[in-house]
Amino acid sequence: MSAPRFAGQTVIVTGAGSGIGKATVVRLASEGAKVVAADIVANRLAELSAEHPSLDIITVAGDITKDDDIAAIVAAAEGQVQGLANVAGVMDSFQPAHEIDWKQWDFVLAVNLTATAKLMAAVLPGMLEAGAGSIVNVASEAGLRGSAAGAAYTSSKHAVIGLSKNSAVMYGKKGIRVNVVAPGAVQTNIEAEFASALAGEVLGPFMRVVVPGVAQPEELAASIAWLLSDDASNVNGVVLPNDGGWSAV
Repeated sequence: MSAPRFAGQTVIVTGAGSGIGKATVVRLASEGAKVVAADIVANRLAELSAEHPSLDIITVAGDITKDDDIAAIVAAAEGQVQGLANVAGVMDSFQPAHEIDWKQWDFVLAVNLTATAKLMAAVLPGMLEAGAGSIVNVASEAGLRGSAAGAAYTSSKHAVIGLSKNSAVMYGKKGIRVNVVAPGAVQTNIEAEFASALAGEVLGPFMRVVVPGVAQPEELAASIAWLLSDDASNVNGVVLPNDGGWSAV
């Protein structure tokens, strides 16, 4: 039998305490990776470790909007990082532009976009030195269309795609691949409310008819693992919808 796909590799996964992030940690570690699992909720990480004692998982509780916590996450790898999965994210409350809660706007962009960029910036120097690396950023159907969320979340996920495509171009010839997974509806603990009557009027009926169904986190983890792996060695700068066909509608 061949060696596991991620044998000898260290991969950082954010949002690791639940949902897609947790499923990604388990998938990568099961395939031989040492995984640095980061999440803001410490007890979720404790549960993750307890559930999978045989896997090589290093947990780091931290807030990815804080530079010191990002540094601690990267330091926990104790050496070269071969992969990064930026999974952590927060939702908005479906407000359109004229109803934006600016405190929420700042928070959504800080988590979904700025932290993603800062984590990339933290691991890229080592990847450049090694001449190899793979990064997967999690966007959303809201990064592909304007009808899946509010203005803040939609803006953040469109920007994640732009950041990823620019980075794919910048680093592709240096042996570093940057790709995106765009989930549709997924069974996670992320909650969102229609805090806008306009959003409920415009998007509510549309989403009830068009959204094809709810995926399990493990289905997203499979796509993330593939893009991180050498199986996708010729794949760079792509946005892979994992959405049950929502993007085809």
